[in-house]
Amino acid sequence: MVFASPIFLFLFLPATLAAYFVAPRRWRNAVLLAASVVFYAWGEARYLLLICGSVAFNFAIGLRIAGAAQPLARRRWLDLAVAGNLAALLVFKYAGLGIALPLGISFFTFHAISYVVDVYERDAEAQTSLADFALYILAFPQLVAGPIIRWRDIAAQIGRRRELIEDFAWGARRFVLGLGKKVLVANPLGQVADVVFALPAAELTTPLAWLGLACYTLQIYFDFSGYSDMAIGLLRMFGFRVAENFDYPYISRSVREFWRRWHISLSNWFRNYVYIRLGGSRGTQALAWRNLVIVFLLCGLWHGASWTFVLWGAWHGAFLVIERAGFSRLLARIGPLAHLYALAATMGGWVLFRCESLPQAAGYYAALLGFAHGDPLAYPVARLLDPWVTTTLAAGILGAMPLARVLGAWRERAALPGGAAAAIVHSAEVLLLAAVALGAAALLAAGGYNPFIYFRF
Repeated sequence: MVFASPIFLFLFLPATLAAYFVAPRRWRNAVLLAASVVFYAWGEARYLLLICGSVAFNFAIGLRIAGAAQPLARRRWLDLAVAGNLAALLVFKYAGLGIALPLGISFFTFHAISYVVDVYERDAEAQTSLADFALYILAFPQLVAGPIIRWRDIAAQIGRRRELIEDFAWGARRFVLGLGKKVLVANPLGQVADVVFALPAAELTTPLAWLGLACYTLQIYFDFSGYSDMAIGLLRMFGFRVAENFDYPYISRSVREFWRRWHISLSNWFRNYVYIRLGGSRGTQALAWRNLVIVFLLCGLWHGASWTFVLWGAWHGAFLVIERAGFSRLLARIGPLAHLYALAATMGGWVLFRCESLPQAAGYYAALLGFAHGDPLAYPVARLLDPWVTTTLAAGILGAMPLARVLGAWRERAALPGGAAAAIVHSAEVLLLAAVALGAAALLAAGGYNPFIYFRF
């Protein structure tokens, strides 16, 4: 069960919201926890004991770390926790056992590791309520695909928070926008990308390869940022406030800036728990470059046990080293060309991320560079670029730019009490949200193509 599905939208979410707000305030966490267990069991019941075991294991270790008097004992408990969490991740993702990957294992494992490390370093207090800690790990809005939330940033909200009407309205609006990004933009473009990337290299043409890459570049952004929007919106509806996870990454002027804007919670996790612990930027420049490369190799492996993911991580690590070695000074002087450089570097990396093998990636790069052997008459670009796809592609390009932020600022200025402009803006916004919600619901009810790229990460 995922957010962009009829059963979630028309059954699970309404029932959960009704039960949550009908319940007395002291029971609301219990209702949300029960709903989260049902959510996970619906999608992957056979691994419910695994995730519950992870909750119990990390809860117990956190108490042991907090209660240990000797530094060596605290360190041993931390090592056991990190080793235990990584062992489960390694077995399921990289052991090649041919078994299905538990939903969201990377995300709930990273939540658990951040918790025990923060308790060890006394950045956060160990939780003494198993139910509250279980809610931190299992809360369904962020359970299967993030964002990755540090315990110290949400602990106080789990214990005490206020659910306000304005927060619920903001969350509902954010959820609908995320749903629209996923269903109305990512899905149609994903269909085109799937067709193109499924072609053998010998049948690709250069225009076709570029179309497929452009569609995938927008698909992965609108799919994942749309999920993040829905998760952040849902959390706000239940009274939680969490940080943003995307900040228009495709307007970046460098790869370094891209990683400050893309999947921000994952970037912060690797910075806080890997890069800094390797030494960060301390020491020689060569050591800092080494640390960057290690972080991005691990980031690639986190996404999957494939050489394409490893090289994708190495690709970004190499660009970051190049920029730190002095190229960033040139980027600061070339103005708009820096945007083109960052976009080209990012899109080039997406080829590795999307392709299933290195030979496929090599063939795709060749086609992008003009060394294509496909017959333009056999697979004409016009066949894929129908009016719906063309319109969606244009909407995706515009939506990847911060136009909404500009319009939002104008909306705030226009929304003066008693002003006609305020009523017009509010009415237009309601109509737009209603159209997005109805359009997305209609497409979901009709069935068809509806993948989720990060579903099993």
